[in-house]
Amino acid sequence: MTHENLDQPGQLGQNVSAAASPDEATLEVVPNPQAGTDYVVRFTAPEFTSLCPVTGQPDFAHLVIDYIAADHLVESKSLKLYLTSFRNHGSFHEDCTVSIAKKMIAAAKPKWLRIGGYWYPRGGIPIDVFYQTGEAPKGVWIPDQDVPQYRGRG
Repeated sequence: MTHENLDQPGQLGQNVSAAASPDEATLEVVPNPQAGTDYVVRFTAPEFTSLCPVTGQPDFAHLVIDYIAADHLVESKSLKLYLTSFRNHGSFHEDCTVSIAKKMIAAAKPKWLRIGGYWYPRGGIPIDVFYQTGEAPKGVWIPDQDVPQYRGRG
């Protein structure tokens, strides 16, 4: 959903509950006030949770999402609600990480996007998942994601 006029109804400024599943969640975008200028937007979700689709046990990740906007920005409240919709959703780490990237790409159509899914260990093995849309535009400062390597991720 796009908010060209921020006075339109949407999730921003409304009392909205998280969707029951990622498929039911709406990811909203707003106009980029700096369209035409390449810059990086970073979202960090250090307490992302989902469920293992086999055991039903909770899985935890530290997500770092970087993107270079084109005409639209991902609206942060809708992103928070979208990420929350994974809490009772069973999906493997790889599927969660890549699905989040694809939903953001479909909604905002960024020039470039990357996501690092740094999953906390289960059975002593962290499973980290990385996805990006291609090479970043030249001349844009893209900081390292700086998530500690395994040490319990804490």
